[in-house]
Amino acid sequence: MLDFFNKRIFIIFIFPLILGGITVLGFQPFNLFFVNFLSLPLLFFIIIYVKKKSKSTYRKKPFIKNLFVLGSSFGFGFFFCGIFWIANSLTFDPIFKILIPFSLFLIPLFLSLFFSVPIALIGNFCEKNLSSIILISLAFSFSDFIRSKILTGFPWNIWSYSFSWSIESLQILKIIGIFSFNFFAILIFFLPALIFFKNKLKYYLIPIFIILTFSNYFYGSYNINYLKKYPSEKINFKIVSAKIDMTNFKDEESVASKLIKYSEPNKNLKTVFIWPEGVFVDENFYKNKKIKELFKKNFSENHLIIFGANTSKKVLSQNKYFNSMLVSNNNLQFISKYDKRKLVPFGEFLPFEFIFNSLGLKKITSGYNSFSSGKDNSLLEFEYNKKKINILPLICYEIIFPDLVEENNEYNFLINISEDAWFGKSIGPHQHFAKAIFRSIESNVFTLRAANMGVSAFISPEGKILKNLQPNEIGNIELSLPILKNNKKQIKKDLIFLSVLITFIITFLILRKFKI
Repeated sequence: MLDFFNKRIFIIFIFPLILGGITVLGFQPFNLFFVNFLSLPLLFFIIIYVKKKSKSTYRKKPFIKNLFVLGSSFGFGFFFCGIFWIANSLTFDPIFKILIPFSLFLIPLFLSLFFSVPIALIGNFCEKNLSSIILISLAFSFSDFIRSKILTGFPWNIWSYSFSWSIESLQILKIIGIFSFNFFAILIFFLPALIFFKNKLKYYLIPIFIILTFSNYFYGSYNINYLKKYPSEKINFKIVSAKIDMTNFKDEESVASKLIKYSEPNKNLKTVFIWPEGVFVDENFYKNKKIKELFKKNFSENHLIIFGANTSKKVLSQNKYFNSMLVSNNNLQFISKYDKRKLVPFGEFLPFEFIFNSLGLKKITSGYNSFSSGKDNSLLEFEYNKKKINILPLICYEIIFPDLVEENNEYNFLINISEDAWFGKSIGPHQHFAKAIFRSIESNVFTLRAANMGVSAFISPEGKILKNLQPNEIGNIELSLPILKNNKKQIKKDLIFLSVLITFIITFLILRKFKI
């Protein structure tokens, strides 16, 4: 048995795969963040072990190749267990079932490059010292940053999200942003490795980091609990979730009827209703007389309805299709419109569409043609009690992108509508919802989230869940919220992150020079 554990196949394939897999327990809905204090230090020591063995036992195998395979194994376990629910989205249409193995294996394998490349690059410099801990933390955090930016970006389950359970720890996001926080989170997760170093500095460094961690927690706790003076003027919102099966969305009159039923509109109470994403799949739904009659009969002039729908418009004699968020009055007349900008590859558009179309493939969502991306960062606007209200709209997948809350700083609320039925009864809806907590803190306004088959909630500017509906709950939640103004000019958080990187690169070089 001991011989097996010492074999190369276990050291660089099996063990890293297991370590990568258990990290999913650190994210929603498990929130067992302490597993990262085990998995990352063990990964660090495996890297050092492989480096040592490559000079003796493994010398017939290329050193860089060993590290690359080690990183790939860890990364595959990390992404396979973290995003396996993607395969569920391919079960709604028989034509896509052939792609399930692709989503289960090739996507995690590709994403594993964001671990294998950094480990291959820095592995040779890793030793049992503090500078190596800083180096690997820099490499992992920069890799997460790159993953969030290239090829449309995929900032899903970066290490920061392990702290979604502790909003006290997250208040610093308002100052430094998620990527800087991510670096410090990774650094903290690697710190237990210091215990096994011979350097006596560990007796000073570990207490210092513990003090800094608790200081950040107490700062966040104070920020959450001290009395804030909110404006007296409020808007009454009602978030609605009917948990409609995706196979029933083609019956749009039935969809509208169910959503209205669970909206429970009071014609005398001024209310803004928020429905989930894509409740109307036919872009001409607003011409349907029966739907218009339902709106007029059940809503009044005191009501506005915000919902998702497929829309289209002609651009240079060609029809373009959009995944949109709309503000409508009780006559189904549109007051404001936003077209989704960050589209899901293969889900909402096909890269190299002409090639895939020739193979008989289409996007996963309804309709044959790919959605087009919205071209601007426009806000949704409407009047409430003769006051102009600005909404930052984020549709489904867009909530995972921290950059989108920084592009415009003149909004009063953040609204995220989503269709989480694609995730099935998996960990996906919970992971997706965790991103909304982070965006609410970063934007410093109330976030309102309406999800079909997902978590719907009111979230405070501090990330506190004020009211919510779980993925299996049908109905509505209602709350009157003060009208906040997010009009402070902020330093771009990416610049802060790059400053942190440069600072710690210099720190690494100094420590390495003195062999610390």
